[in-house]
Amino acid sequence: MMPRTLSAKLTLALIAILAVTGAAWVALTLASTRLYQEEVDQSLNAPLAQYIADAYPLIEGGEVNRPALKDLFDKLMVINPRIEVYLLDGEGAILAFSAESGRVKRDRVDLAPVRAWLAGPDMLPLRGDDPRNAEAQKPFTAAPVKDGDVLAGYLYVVLGGEKYDSVAGMVSESLIVRLALFAGGLGLLAALAAGMFSFAWLTRRLRRLTQAVDRFRDDGFESPMKLAGWRRGGDEIDRLGVTVEEMSQRIADQIEQLRQADAARRDMVANISHDLRTPLASLQGYLETLLMKEDSFSAEEKRKYLDLAARQGDRLGRLVTELFELTMLDSTGTRLNFEPFSLPELVQDVTQKFQLQAERRNMTLELDMPANAPFVQADIGLIERVLENLIENAIKYTPEGGKISLSLVAGADGIEARVADTGPGIPEADRDRIFERFYRVEKSRADAPEGAGLGLAITRRILQLHDSRIEVESAPGHGAAFSFRLPLAS
Repeated sequence: MMPRTLSAKLTLALIAILAVTGAAWVALTLASTRLYQEEVDQSLNAPLAQYIADAYPLIEGGEVNRPALKDLFDKLMVINPRIEVYLLDGEGAILAFSAESGRVKRDRVDLAPVRAWLAGPDMLPLRGDDPRNAEAQKPFTAAPVKDGDVLAGYLYVVLGGEKYDSVAGMVSESLIVRLALFAGGLGLLAALAAGMFSFAWLTRRLRRLTQAVDRFRDDGFESPMKLAGWRRGGDEIDRLGVTVEEMSQRIADQIEQLRQADAARRDMVANISHDLRTPLASLQGYLETLLMKEDSFSAEEKRKYLDLAARQGDRLGRLVTELFELTMLDSTGTRLNFEPFSLPELVQDVTQKFQLQAERRNMTLELDMPANAPFVQADIGLIERVLENLIENAIKYTPEGGKISLSLVAGADGIEARVADTGPGIPEADRDRIFERFYRVEKSRADAPEGAGLGLAITRRILQLHDSRIEVESAPGHGAAFSFRLPLAS
């Protein structure tokens, strides 16, 4: 079963690394110790073969001196049982040996290493064939065996007998090897303990971060994480913690915005239903009245009811058009057609559309625009819609005989447009909400029964698409003024 925590996984990886490293170190230690031991043995026993060859007449008259060999083998078994002695002829064939019968696997020894030994080796240890093993080699010492003045063969002495063929035998024979392995094992255990402590210490902040994220999830992503002591200028974990904390704040804010948007959507659906139902019900009522009393109504009365039905139809159509327009402006695929144009000329054209309506209500439309104003860069069709909404809104809430002022002020980086009226003004409590969809100041609803509360919402959205914002200034009883700024054309 795989561990679940990062610290446990790192510890497991450390154990694997230490195991591989320890195995490699043990193998290297044993190999180097074996080489060193062979070098020492070969160096110390270098004159042994020559001494034996000089002390014992091993070949006389072309025949092997068996009694001398037996005496030699017996003494060597007592003095040094680790060595094995072989008598070779001039071609390397084994003539006699000190090993037990049946243990020798070769019948001859390669003389190339023997000749290299007699010539003086450049580096120790020098290995030759091991007669007890058909494939292995071991360090040795050798000397020529003469019969009188004639070379009759070689005395071949293998150093380090069968007991050194196994690692266990080597370890049991060498105190240094045992101490080295013990010290190495302690070192690996100490490294493992230090690594486990270091991993636990280094991952403590990640554990805290994980616990904070789990709490954030369990709370429904509503309570942002608070991580004390985490620094943006710290290491990678600190920077990760700060980023996750900021991300949790943003997620919580977005969830709250979604909740508010959902509430606003429900309110909008309710408002749409109400505003659509009212003119639709009126239209249906007028038409049903005409159908039921068509014969009893005079031509003048019929005309009156038809005019009322038409006005409700116009109101219904205008509401649907504004809803569609606002939906299109809110869609992500909205594209603006920016172009340079003269804002004073556009203001004059829009004002002309409302001149007759203002005269009917005995209102004055005043224009205050600079001469030779520079062009602005914007979508002329949408800015025309902004001006229409603001002027229509001003006419709607300004009493008869009032005044509506349109002014332009050119600056270094743009032109500010301002539409002011002499209406009742906007209460401070309603000032921040007049740009919401379907919101209308309650005391003005009687003055503007046909208003749907979408004009200012459309205006604000258009200006947002132009990276601009609309400002409002108002005091109860002293009218209201709406202003916005457009950048100059480059």
